[in-house]
Amino acid sequence: MYVDESGDCGLANSPSSHFVLSGLVLHELRWQETLDAMLEFRRRMKRTFGLLMREEIHASHMISKPGPMVRIKRNDRLTIIRHFADELAAMGHLNLLSVVVDKSNKSPDYDVFANAWRALIQRFENTLLNRNFQGPHNADDRGILFPDATDTKKLVLLLRQMRRFNPIPHQAGQGPGYRNILVKYIVEDPSFRNSASSYFIQAADLAAFLLYQQEAPSAYMRRKGGHRFYTRLAPIFCKVASRTDPQGVVRL
Repeated sequence: MYVDESGDCGLANSPSSHFVLSGLVLHELRWQETLDAMLEFRRRMKRTFGLLMREEIHASHMISKPGPMVRIKRNDRLTIIRHFADELAAMGHLNLLSVVVDKSNKSPDYDVFANAWRALIQRFENTLLNRNFQGPHNADDRGILFPDATDTKKLVLLLRQMRRFNPIPHQAGQGPGYRNILVKYIVEDPSFRNSASSYFIQAADLAAFLLYQQEAPSAYMRRKGGHRFYTRLAPIFCKVASRTDPQGVVRL
């Protein structure tokens, strides 16, 4: 699972109202063909819009802080984002897990980072355990995390803790208390990636950005209809991740 975020983890004086984590899950048997498809997509974007193969599709920056990509018209940069979403949606073996934290109703001591990551890791674990990801399967699948560079030490410690102590509150009607359901299907520590050199992290970044824009769109994205782009990813939504959200988004 390749993971990136949108928004920040702060609560006091934060510029973002939400924090989003999106994980793009693919089986190792489809890794090479997915990379090949992304390379071909980038070649098309180069031919059509002049987007260089080495340039990062960092969705929020492409809209508001394009840097050298300012040479590409803003509407065309938005079109690249839309095409990228459609490209991912067409890959029937991909799976998209997402967590949204609405920070507006959280107490000052709420740990946005830890709670969001814990929820994403637990859904990844559960879906592996129940073999609910679309795409190929081995006889006994395991998972590994490839996050964008983030709070590396905190995330490593969180995953290690979940392998030893992972209290899951009882469901409604089962009374108070919790079950200690340890993470067993995710191997190794997270292996961090630089988004500038990973098309897979850029794909996760795109998903997180589009979900954030669905929840709290900027004026430009609302005006251009970009706040609806997340729905274009519907074919790869991992809907089993949430019983209450039609997009499978885990909401905290």
